[in-house]
Amino acid sequence: MGKTLFFILAGLLFIVLMAAAQPDWKLKQDKENIKVYTKNITNSPLKAIKIVGNINASLSALTAVLLDINSTKEWVYATKSIAVLKTISSSELIYYSELEIPWPVSNRDFIVLLKVTQDEKTKTVSVDGFNKPAYLPPNKNVVRIQQSYSKWVITPIPKGQLKIEYVLQVDPGGSVPAWLINLFATKGPFETFKKLREQVRKPVYANAKLEFIKE
Repeated sequence: MGKTLFFILAGLLFIVLMAAAQPDWKLKQDKENIKVYTKNITNSPLKAIKIVGNINASLSALTAVLLDINSTKEWVYATKSIAVLKTISSSELIYYSELEIPWPVSNRDFIVLLKVTQDEKTKTVSVDGFNKPAYLPPNKNVVRIQQSYSKWVITPIPKGQLKIEYVLQVDPGGSVPAWLINLFATKGPFETFKKLREQVRKPVYANAKLEFIKE
């Protein structure tokens, strides 16, 4: 149950805490050009997670994957259901997702405002996920995640590659022990990043063009 639970929590679209005066990141795994780091969070038993790696893709293709909410089940582990609640613009939306967690732990759900921006000079793309737990009433028998925040930083580098930095922190709430989540703070992110590499290579994203992204 431990590994499955961590995969679920680590696969959330897209969660980060960028706070000052925190300990440095510690490298926990370096495999297949994917580095996984963890960092203690002040006044919390949970750890933040950072994944760093390269992907062969265009900025538009990868951004299209992250905005294609309905495809999330194909690469984010244990997504039971997911739906766009509101499309604010072509680069901003609100979505809902429920995560299937094995008994006896209750399923978790979350609501996120996802927003994409790009630096005009460097062309670096940032994808921020802001937690919106009160956007919908809570569901019966499902624990609503109250504290989460996420950030993707996607930087173009030579030879048609992108450098990806994804930082994740989530408090799943309820009775899930923090040590169980933190115990699998390497394998879960690693597998998720591998699936993302596969997802972006699918033909549907090959010729993606987004009006708000400059290559």
